Amino acid sequence: MADFPTSARVVIIGGGAVGASSLYHLAKAGWTDCVLLEKNELTAGSTWHAAGNVPTFSSSWSIMNMQRYSAQLYRGLGEAVDYPMNYHVTGSVRLGHSRERLQEFKRVVGMGRYQGMDLDILSPDEIRSRYPFLETHDLAGALYDPYDGDIDPAQLTQALAKGARQMGARIERFCPATGVRREGDEWVVETPKGEIRCEIVVNAAGYYAREVAKMFGRDLPMMVMSHQYLLFDTIPELESWSKGVGHKLPLLRDVDSSYYLRQEKYGFNLGPYENPCRAHWASPDDPMPEDFSFQLFPDDLERLEWHINDAMARVPLLGQANLTKVINGPIPYTPDGNPLIGPMPGVPNAFEACVFTFGICQAGGAGKVLAEWVTEGATEWDMWSCDPRRFTGFEDPQYCVEKGMEVYGHEYAIHFPHHVWPVGRGKKLSAVHDRVAALGAQFGPYNGWERALWYAREGDDTSEAAQRTWEREGPWFGAVREECLAVRDACGILDLPGFSRFRVTGAGAVAWLSAQITGKVPAVGRLGLAYFADGKGRIVTEMSVARIAEDEVLLITAATAQMHDKEWLLSTLPDGLTLVDETDGWSTQILTGPLAREVLVAAGCEADLGKPWLTWSEGRIAGRSVLLMRVSFAGELGWEIHSRVPDTPAVFDAVMAAGRPLGLRPFGMFALNSLRVEKGYRAWKGDLSTDYTVLQGGLERFVDWSKPDFRGKAALEAERQRGVAKRFVTLTVEAGECDPPYMSTLWHDGAVVGETTSGYFGHRVGKVVALGMLRADLAVPGTVVEVEVFGERCRAVVCEDAPLWDAKNERLRA
Repeated sequence: MADFPTSARVVIIGGGAVGASSLYHLAKAGWTDCVLLEKNELTAGSTWHAAGNVPTFSSSWSIMNMQRYSAQLYRGLGEAVDYPMNYHVTGSVRLGHSRERLQEFKRVVGMGRYQGMDLDILSPDEIRSRYPFLETHDLAGALYDPYDGDIDPAQLTQALAKGARQMGARIERFCPATGVRREGDEWVVETPKGEIRCEIVVNAAGYYAREVAKMFGRDLPMMVMSHQYLLFDTIPELESWSKGVGHKLPLLRDVDSSYYLRQEKYGFNLGPYENPCRAHWASPDDPMPEDFSFQLFPDDLERLEWHINDAMARVPLLGQANLTKVINGPIPYTPDGNPLIGPMPGVPNAFEACVFTFGICQAGGAGKVLAEWVTEGATEWDMWSCDPRRFTGFEDPQYCVEKGMEVYGHEYAIHFPHHVWPVGRGKKLSAVHDRVAALGAQFGPYNGWERALWYAREGDDTSEAAQRTWEREGPWFGAVREECLAVRDACGILDLPGFSRFRVTGAGAVAWLSAQITGKVPAVGRLGLAYFADGKGRIVTEMSVARIAEDEVLLITAATAQMHDKEWLLSTLPDGLTLVDETDGWSTQILTGPLAREVLVAAGCEADLGKPWLTWSEGRIAGRSVLLMRVSFAGELGWEIHSRVPDTPAVFDAVMAAGRPLGLRPFGMFALNSLRVEKGYRAWKGDLSTDYTVLQGGLERFVDWSKPDFRGKAALEAERQRGVAKRFVTLTVEAGECDPPYMSTLWHDGAVVGETTSGYFGHRVGKVVALGMLRADLAVPGTVVEVEVFGERCRAVVCEDAPLWDAKNERLRA
């Protein structure tokens, strides 16, 4: 075809709301030489049958940012591109049946206020002023969101498409991508109309994203759910009321009963998230069709019966309506329910913007984020919650189906800080998992690895129901306290499988690493923390660096960071250097406490245990080779014992046997969290993220300004000269029954001045400790601020710029 584009800068595969938004935002960023391919007509996938709700509510900071941006964009989009759009900003009432639900709402109100949104909590008596047809007798309250509403998904997609075309981008309808291949530094996208050569490809194929990913050799972690919503005919009483007041009812969500109810003209739209639910295209007898454009599944109302009856009891007016239509369509899910937006793991110049469960309300923000990834190599907000690299390859199809169904069946569930979802467990087990389990370990998954969270004592409640609380003193609290005090007074051991580890060798390895990190590369035989910044000086990741030889370094990082950090390293690794991922070959125990050296001696450890803090040494325990690293995330004298997986049981048994007479006790991740906040140690993708620069993170001591250059140096030097806007602080908090959640708002003199990034009870100091970011002029020891904890402002004091526990690190260095 003469007018078919044979080259482009970016090719987007998929013409739903997210694909169109991605094209629009790329063009808006000046990348107009972009082409979108759609196998059928625009909106042919999940978009055409989507309900079109546009909430801003989320318990995730990054997703709230994304949804807030979408709502703001949609308000002016029709006028901006001259396209008529039905966008109703009705507000919403989100019902709460319990104290715990109201606590969740109060937390989200605080987050929303920080982002400039005025959300509100309604008492049961106030709810009817917003929604007069509601039964409120059994409610604890509600959250009112004035920014919520609904939009026509097809009009939204067409408006975004029109705007993209106006700026010069191209859309090719009825033009499926049938294959891709790599030729040199280019992608060649194959279609029935011809081939397109491009720099970058984006998979925005919705529920077909896994099929598209196979063209790139990638097994994308997703599944497809059947989601139904019901349309009801006009109700005269509702019509009369609506015409009388001049607006629609706010969108109603009964999250504890798991459905939404929306006024549709003068009738209703009821959308349940039922449990049990139905997966599609998940078995050989239900294969994915080659094309499902503009199609639906057969009605299946029996499984919605409870929700329909509950909604009619909640809003009796609904019982007067006639059911006119059932929409039952496919909705994609990842194992955690969040979409995939960002670099395609292991594939150069390829990105993903797909598997959106709530694609309409997230499409605007997703397009913004995707365009930033493509054009700038980074995003304004830290988007780890949606980064495709958060999945590392263990997520097989069965796991994806099981987790997707679990997420769907608990779509509105509260995510409590100590609760562990039960489905899809046991994917990766430590070499000593059986031993740890026998000691009473209660497990939680970290990148698929089962790690001990805490060790139950006789009589402790280990039920899942007991985990569903915001309160600090759940059934784990006493056990965690004992674990922390054992580490303080004697010794503790933490089984920590799954550390990501990369060995880099070759002439120039140290010079290369020095240019990637802000600080110094340790000398041979030593180890240290290294911080990697992006071009804007923001914190990308943290790794432990052990200098093995002149031209050999071992880099160790978080389990969940395996794919992310590996790609970050490989993106700059020059020819001549070799990076080997050794993650699967090793396991780790943390042995820490004032008697840690005595335990190792009693275990017959053959190594130089007199080496100082931040050194490593090779040794033997129980006749097995180990790598001993003199460091402790718990802030006590201690070592990380790294052993080959087959050797780990013998090493663990020897240490346990030797340590028991000395008071050695196993401890879990909850205790480690308590211990590390007392030391001010940062956690990745909480305290350490691209939401903050290295200087804001209080990491200037890890910056070597004397180096000729390192990534982010220019940006950090400029920030240092103009002054840092906010600074990392440690706070002691006079909290009530609950610890401050992530992103709790900090207040001073009635103004928002910062946010927490971690919060937990410190058992050694006997106080609630929060780590956070505070306006720089207030980051002075002794300053009194307030931390908003579930709507209550709690007094907090800024601490000295030193650990609360063992401020001079004397115990660490012992």
